[in-house]
Amino acid sequence: MKFLKSIILSAALGATAALGACTEDSPKTVRPDGGDEPIPGVSARGSFAKGADVSWLTELEEAGYTFANTEGTNKELMELLRDDCGVNAIRLRVFVDPANSSDINGWCDIDDMVVKAIRAHQLGLRIMVDFHFSDTWADPGKQGIPAAWVGLSLEETLPLLADHVNRALTTLHQLGIEPEWVQIGNETRTGMLWPLGHIDSGDNFTKLVNAGYYAVKAVFPDASVIVHVDCGNESWLYDRLFGKLKEEGGRYDMIGMSLYPETHNWQQTVDDCIATIRKVKADYGKPVMLCEIGLDYKEADTADAMMRDIVAKGIAEDLKGIFWWEPEAPAERGYSKGCFDGGIPTKALDVFKQQ
Repeated sequence: MKFLKSIILSAALGATAALGACTEDSPKTVRPDGGDEPIPGVSARGSFAKGADVSWLTELEEAGYTFANTEGTNKELMELLRDDCGVNAIRLRVFVDPANSSDINGWCDIDDMVVKAIRAHQLGLRIMVDFHFSDTWADPGKQGIPAAWVGLSLEETLPLLADHVNRALTTLHQLGIEPEWVQIGNETRTGMLWPLGHIDSGDNFTKLVNAGYYAVKAVFPDASVIVHVDCGNESWLYDRLFGKLKEEGGRYDMIGMSLYPETHNWQQTVDDCIATIRKVKADYGKPVMLCEIGLDYKEADTADAMMRDIVAKGIAEDLKGIFWWEPEAPAERGYSKGCFDGGIPTKALDVFKQQ
């Protein structure tokens, strides 16, 4: 699989720096008809992001999954999300060396991210890149150091982190693809690269964030660098982490949140998240993006109501956008907070079509 990705990416890089179109007949390179020139952006930079994280896409395609609109017409997923769900932005995660992880099996490395970014770019979609800085999932429960970086000091790790960011973003730059947002770490409520970058390890976390920030700006000066925390309804998590970054001179442009409401209390969860958005904007002077959201796919009516509520209230607070995490996820693979049922979108994203 990784060999195939390398072939595909090499072909893309060789095609033309401004275009980067792949030509192999592969599930990872399927994109709509209509020529090689990128479609003009479906929305202006800086406008409200109506997003979806579709990082599982190439893996699902290789496993044989397909997607269709509510009329039953099969479509490439990103095209479907754009045309039938109102999505204007795509989020893509990057692991350091996922070949080391039996859970990841090599997916979502730099090459795989670039393949999906090419496709999003060809569709005129805006792009967020999400660096996990791990060989596998980085989230509140685990922030593992990549195998190749284990045992290194902070001084040895900082240039490796910066180089990883640089390699990924430089590849996009060579293809004429500019991400609008770049996340430095994923759900880093207690830091990243544990134990080295744990929130309790002095100012190590801040130094790691700053290394990532400057690496992003060296390639894409206009990209918004995001620091991301989970549980947007729990403001104390944001006070702890962003208070630390403020005290230690942390560099970033935007605060990222995750929010996963439950059906029985989604109204309170949304209201608490809106209160957090209002508070962190006032306390830290940064705009806010909801980088992840999800709710049980079987509860489509509730998801629709929740999204309409948080979009309206979020826009009133100048929230910069909302990304549904893996809307296409098939529940039988163990994740049930997507918003497709049998490969067809539910009504959860309908509000995006009305914004």
